[in-house]
Amino acid sequence: MPHPDLTLTPAGPALAPRYRDPRAPVPAPAPAPAPRNPYLRLFSVPGARGFTAGNLIARLPMGMFGVSAVIMIAAAYDSYALAGGVTATGMAAGALTAPWIARLVDRYGQARIAVPATAYAVLGHLVTALCVHQKAPVWALFATAALTATSPNTGGMSRARWAHLLKGDRDALHTANAFEQATDELCFMLGPVVAAVLCSALFPEAGTLAGAALFLGGVLVFAAQRSTEPPVEPRTGAGSPLRIPGVAPLLAVFLATGAVFGSLEVVTLAYVDGPAAGPVLALQAAGSCAAGLLYGHARRTVRLRTCLAAMTVLMTLPLLTASTGSLLALAGGLLVAGMATAPTMVTGMALVQRLTPASQLNEGMTLAVTALLGGIAAGSATGGWAADHAPFAAFGFLVPAAAAALALTLCATNRVGGRVERRPGSPVTAGPSPTWDEVSGRGGPPRTLGGDGGNRTRVQRYGSRASPCAVRYEFLSPGDHADKSPTGSVTV
Repeated sequence: MPHPDLTLTPAGPALAPRYRDPRAPVPAPAPAPAPRNPYLRLFSVPGARGFTAGNLIARLPMGMFGVSAVIMIAAAYDSYALAGGVTATGMAAGALTAPWIARLVDRYGQARIAVPATAYAVLGHLVTALCVHQKAPVWALFATAALTATSPNTGGMSRARWAHLLKGDRDALHTANAFEQATDELCFMLGPVVAAVLCSALFPEAGTLAGAALFLGGVLVFAAQRSTEPPVEPRTGAGSPLRIPGVAPLLAVFLATGAVFGSLEVVTLAYVDGPAAGPVLALQAAGSCAAGLLYGHARRTVRLRTCLAAMTVLMTLPLLTASTGSLLALAGGLLVAGMATAPTMVTGMALVQRLTPASQLNEGMTLAVTALLGGIAAGSATGGWAADHAPFAAFGFLVPAAAAALALTLCATNRVGGRVERRPGSPVTAGPSPTWDEVSGRGGPPRTLGGDGGNRTRVQRYGSRASPCAVRYEFLSPGDHADKSPTGSVTV
């Protein structure tokens, strides 16, 4: 046993102070405690702030281009019908090319595809503005509007990065999806305001020029964050994500949900018909943004069916408040009704992420956005017809309520939105992918299938062949018997 070191002091012997050996390694500092706020934890992930900042800049113009185009074309050609037709042409062309652009992003990487695609789309916006300024023939406006169709889905690419960075952490991914949805609401709330101010304060083409500069600059900043870019996953040989069980019914729900948004905007504009229409509509977006942030702060998630049921109930508030004839009551009704929007979209996008393989994630989310935009277009047309043929002032608000009920019905009848415990091979969880198989017939005992990596899949169909989403897949660990409880399962 070693003796303690002593030293002489005026008071007598005493223990000598111990000094650290300079050759000894310096102990590592204790790690800082993780923030309790889920959003602070989210942005403590290395690289998260960088790509989020670039994506925010790139996403703001998505709410600017439409309003800017309408203002500058109407000012030059004195025709709102022409302005609406040109804008609709650009949206239709974008809906056709968006899945193709997303498939290229999945196959070759975000930076490699997003930058040239954005540059080409920005060129289309600039040429359109030039044609309007020079009062070119009408056909030239439609042709140049179609050139803007290569815009990449910046929101989908940002969600794909979160899915890559937070793989396996469902709570954090839920918070990230909520933040992304709140960002969408914020950009589509501020974008039209910024565009209108620029076009009226400077010159009619100012909104388009500013949007083009922000779009290109934001995508360049976003693409430069290579450390957070998800790697290119090997192709599985599967076709379109539409062939994945559960995706097509989910897209139908997105289509009906988009009709809610499109019709609500048009009938509100027709009902208010004045300068107060903008602030009243902004309240609906503000309610959705706030609800999205609160939903992301909560640890508990709910089923898509529950979210759609809440939206169906809350969409009756604009109808009831508009029937009173009070603009203030309608504003309050829209604020509350908007609170069901973001949770519904967050839950729906989370289902897309869980159903779609990582090698097709951008394409899957772009298909969801395309379905949403298609629903918005259909809802806008239906809402406009209802506003023109309304037997009473508040009649148009029946359309968004009916569209919400349709979305709920599609979800319930197709069994969309079941709670997913584990989805191997998806961005949410890591692990070997099971062997997927279609099982014909109804009911019956579960059938055990082979799998890769020593895992096996036990599957049972609960619906008919016409409803492929009604299937339960259970995943067995190596060595488990067919009658053993599964290690994980998914019902879609």
